[in-house]
Parts: sequence; structure tokens; C-alpha cells
Amino acid sequence: QVQLVESGGGLVQAGGSLRLSCAASGRTFSSYVTGWFRQAPGKEREFVAAMTWSGGPRYYADSVKGRFTISRDSAKNSVYLQMNSLKPEDTAVYYCAAGRTIVAVSTPSEYNYWGQGTQVTVSS
Repeated sequence: QVQLVESGGGLVQAGGSLRLSCAASGRTFSSYVTGWFRQAPGKEREFVAAMTWSGGPRYYADSVKGRFTISRDSAKNSVYLQMNSLKPEDTAVYYCAAGRTIVAVSTPSEYNYWGQGTQVTVSS
């Protein structure tokens, strides 16, 4: 079993930056795919970014490419989402997710474990 806890959300002005953290306990992330998703009020949960724990390719939604960066720290068993040049449309609850056998990294149902979410609000 893997428990995920996100932190780092908050209120920021447009153009600002935030760094989200996701700490895992229960098991290490090794051999997992870790991802970030977000859900705005009245909208479906959408893919933001993902990476394999082995340090392979990183995947990003088109809407965040060039602005967001996913990374991980093996020693801390944590994954991060650096968000720069934030826009009001980035406002959402951000969720960390992990799964072992994932074919489509952008599909929420592929992930087995989810954090509780952290709110990100970008003011204009």
C-alpha cells in the first residue's frame, strides 16, 4: 500500500510560481509511474504531468508544457511539480497519483494510489 500526501499549494498572482510536493509512505516509488492531475470546479480531473521513477521520459499536458516541470527525489521518496508562469486557468485542486502498471499515463483510472489534493489558486 502506498500513501501519498501533497503539499505546497496556495494563492499566487498570475505569472508567479509554486512548487508542489508529494511524499510517499508505505512503499518506495521505485518501479512506479507518478503523475500529477488537477480538477477545477465543475470539470473533470485532467492530466498535468507524469514520469517513471527510473528517471525516464517525462510527459506533460500541452497546456502546461514549458511552464511546469515534474521531478523526483529518490532519497526523500518524493515527487515534485514546479509550476512557473502560472495563469488563472491553472486554478484547481492538484492531485498526486502513482501506479505500477500504466499504459496511458494521462488516464486517471490507470493509477492505483491518490493523494488528498492541494488547492492552487491563481489570481489575475
